[in-house]
Amino acid sequence: MATVADIKEELKKVLYPGFQKSIIDFGFVKDVQVGDNSALILVDITSSAPEVEEQLKKDITVVLSNAGVSNIEIKITKPEAPKQQSNSVSGQNIAPQIKNFVMVSSGKGGVGKSTTTVNLAVAAAMQGKRVGILDADIYGPNIPRMMGINGKEVEIVGNKAKPFSAYGVDVMSMGSLMEEGQALIWRGAMIMKAVQQLLRDILWEELDILFIDMPPGTGDAQLTIAQSVPVTCGINVTTPQHVALDDSRRSLDMFKKLHIPIGGIVENMSGFICPKCGEESDIFGMGTCDALAEQYDTQVLGNLPIEPAIREGGDSGKPVVYCNPESESAKRYMQSANKLIEFIDKVSASASNAEIQPTTPPGVSACSTAASGQKSSNDSGSCGCGH
Repeated sequence: MATVADIKEELKKVLYPGFQKSIIDFGFVKDVQVGDNSALILVDITSSAPEVEEQLKKDITVVLSNAGVSNIEIKITKPEAPKQQSNSVSGQNIAPQIKNFVMVSSGKGGVGKSTTTVNLAVAAAMQGKRVGILDADIYGPNIPRMMGINGKEVEIVGNKAKPFSAYGVDVMSMGSLMEEGQALIWRGAMIMKAVQQLLRDILWEELDILFIDMPPGTGDAQLTIAQSVPVTCGINVTTPQHVALDDSRRSLDMFKKLHIPIGGIVENMSGFICPKCGEESDIFGMGTCDALAEQYDTQVLGNLPIEPAIREGGDSGKPVVYCNPESESAKRYMQSANKLIEFIDKVSASASNAEIQPTTPPGVSACSTAASGQKSSNDSGSCGCGH
């Protein structure tokens, strides 16, 4: 008959899913009781995922059966699965362990959206928040370089990817999941699936805020995020020129249409601070976002200047707010983060995406005549757009 010591020795062969360490080494086996050719195993794990529990039961049964134990009882204690945050039964939240989602958007590229995402996230983490960054900018994923994780290999735990950790922030980017320099030529459906996987198939911890760095413009990625999780608020990043502000209006209008509260506008490249004398010069315009913020009933979170330290920090993976906290830019990022956190606290409880859930059946395009029960002239069930 196997003894308790024999059973524990066999259990050293059972690796915790996704790790090269056994449940004995982790200390997850809390008790072993033996009888006449029987064993009761009590295990306490840290994951609420059902697939982890199922895999452990299977592996424990195999090793103990091979050791001659025929009557095996396994009791696994695990945390309660996170409940869906959305306050509507018709809403959706595929990442319920995250309290607040902040969509960082811009009407056009090149306005400093990723730089803003990185520094606001690090600033929030420096204020004690549990923070993550999801780089959903499929075509231009710059977050890995800016957070100093460029070229690092993703760790797979079970069937999910583990986020990187940098400057107190959990980070995952499409740029870390594909070859460096690879061009993605994807249709809308592929983008939508990739965005959902970045939310669902990443081992995000329980976070206070997940900053989502969106692709520029308004399109499939933005709609997919909004329908997949209840976005707490959106922020728009722009530059002071009126050409950029025209594009920002489209981004802010998108928030309105998707019922996403607008947390504020970040006016980037607002003035230039000379690195020698410290004087701030107005070269692109300054304060032009005030009227835009008033039009959309929101606030200007901050006016961020052009400062060499920001560029240097972005290129070297050393965010200015963390690595150069005495700079004027770092101080303004901290102030912007304070304003944003205050806004999040106000609207967090009411975040919902119930009103924008798809109304067409699964697999049917919203532009398909099949969705409305009508037939087109060619009887193909399609409007002819190719979707």
